[in-house]
Amino acid sequence: MQRLFALSLTMFATVASAQTQPNTVLVMDASGSMWGQVDGVAKITIAQDVVGDLLSDFPEDQGLGLTVYGHRERGECTDIETVVAPAVGTASQITAAVNGIKPLGKTPMTDAVIAAAQALRYTEEKATVILVSDGVETCNPDPCAAARLLEEAGIDFTAHVIGFDVGSDSEALAQMQCIADETGGQFLTADTADQLTAALTQVAAAPEPKPKPEPVLVQTALTAVIEGGEALITGPVLWRLASNTDTVLSDAEGNPLDLQLPEGSYTATAYSVTLETEMTRQFVAIGETAAVQIAFPEPQETARVLAPAEAVAGSLIQVGWDGPNEAEDYIGIGAADAEGANLWRNWSHTSSGNPVDLLVPPTPGPHVITYFKRDGREPLGQTEIMVTPAMATLQTIDSAPAGSKIKVNWTGPNYDEDYIGIGKAGSDGANQWQKWAYVRDGSPVTLTIPSEPGDYTITYFMRQERTALATIAFTATDVTADIIAPVEAVAGSTIEIGWTGPNYDEDYVGIGRADAKGAAQWQNWAYTRDGSPLDLEMPAEPGDYLITYFQRQDRTPLASVPITLTAVSASITAPTEASVGSSIKVAWTGPNYAEDYIGIGRADANGAAQWENWVYTRDGSPLDLVMPVEPGDYTKGCDH
Repeated sequence: MQRLFALSLTMFATVASAQTQPNTVLVMDASGSMWGQVDGVAKITIAQDVVGDLLSDFPEDQGLGLTVYGHRERGECTDIETVVAPAVGTASQITAAVNGIKPLGKTPMTDAVIAAAQALRYTEEKATVILVSDGVETCNPDPCAAARLLEEAGIDFTAHVIGFDVGSDSEALAQMQCIADETGGQFLTADTADQLTAALTQVAAAPEPKPKPEPVLVQTALTAVIEGGEALITGPVLWRLASNTDTVLSDAEGNPLDLQLPEGSYTATAYSVTLETEMTRQFVAIGETAAVQIAFPEPQETARVLAPAEAVAGSLIQVGWDGPNEAEDYIGIGAADAEGANLWRNWSHTSSGNPVDLLVPPTPGPHVITYFKRDGREPLGQTEIMVTPAMATLQTIDSAPAGSKIKVNWTGPNYDEDYIGIGKAGSDGANQWQKWAYVRDGSPVTLTIPSEPGDYTITYFMRQERTALATIAFTATDVTADIIAPVEAVAGSTIEIGWTGPNYDEDYVGIGRADAKGAAQWQNWAYTRDGSPLDLEMPAEPGDYLITYFQRQDRTPLASVPITLTAVSASITAPTEASVGSSIKVAWTGPNYAEDYIGIGRADANGAAQWENWVYTRDGSPLDLVMPVEPGDYTKGCDH
């Protein structure tokens, strides 16, 4: 429901004597809808200007007051306040108060009229209200009933109503007509500030309006259409209308434009802002209705494109456009000699705004930017642009050990996600950047050399289409390491390992079976960052193993030495039987590795059931071991 723009005004600006006129109250609508616009101007601003102009000539001996509603609270129908009580000489005070209104709340229009009537003591004295509204009551359910009660209870109560920017809202028009009819007032309409001023002046100058003879009016609809059909001209249409003697209207916008015209002969001129074309037709308004069409030639659909004459490859430019902007229309850029889908190597939808951001292709040369209609990929307009090369440079050392890190100085466009990559010399595709670093981190960047020695190239890549802008040669030299370890150790023990090597981040020394592959080459490991020698735990299973220095990048082995792990032995001495739940002494010998333990479980148990109860060997020999609570055959064992 549209909110109301209402200003209730009891005023008669042209009076001969204060004794013959009623006191007046201006009731101003300060509801949120007053921020709506008419011809680009807020309604509250229009109301303030109109009221200010009228009150500048208001008789000093005429009593005037001000009531405001909707100006203090949102969503509150009781937000009604008599800001200035009816009195003489209040015009300037009321003007200042009206200019300070900031619309905020709901529209208790009817209750505000009642409040104004009460302030005027309408049951004791003559009173008149002028109501200017742009919509439907939002609080009182029956404005007509309220107006009827005011008329019945008042000494001489009148409410004149002006519909402002109401259009074809039948409910609002019916309510306004009813309020005026029930109280003996006038009902007028206004669509602009000038019309509002005229309507207020007419009502204010006629406190006791007398019926005027109405001319015979013809409901007339003016429409501007495309020739050969009923399709309306899109975009603004401005109308001029002249009778045989006068100009009826000038530059009135609308399509269709609905008017009530006195019977007669007229000349209508329609100007299409979009087509920049003017067409004229003579017609006669007679009878109850008249439908007047002015046909424009069918336009050829075109578009304009505004862009710079040149731009650097890969850059982001702004492109302005003027076109139909239908669903999924787009602005595309492609090489001047491109065909088919290559005409829009990059593109942006017109729905993204005007201007749009457009990414320039990475290839230098003459290009064309085109407005494309999505339906049929039809080009509607274009402009030429020269794409100039994007430049970049690289500088670093000629060689470094494989797997090391180097600093690379660079210059370049530094587009989003541009990067410096290193790959084997002569490689193509994604192999050109085995390792990379984004240039967004500044110059120089830190680049990790691949783990394999050999000849490489370092390249500045524009992220768009992985375009190479600059390349230099580089050599990754051999990197060596050495392992110092015993040739034999007990399985499960921890031994010291000496080493030399590059000690890159997260390099490690690992041990695995002599014939192991992949991740099985390091059953246990220790990082080289912990220094030399390292403590390395041996696997628990005896056999032949290799201890290897691994470069963390690509798990590259740099040096290995063999080691044989011998079996570990242990013995247990304990009684052959014991009472359930009792504690027995168990003597043992064994390696006593960290967290080795003596456990007791059923003779036929497997897995974790082999140790229903246990005690760690770190507590010495003999140990106290608690027996299970269920009788039966058990075995005692040592585990590590």
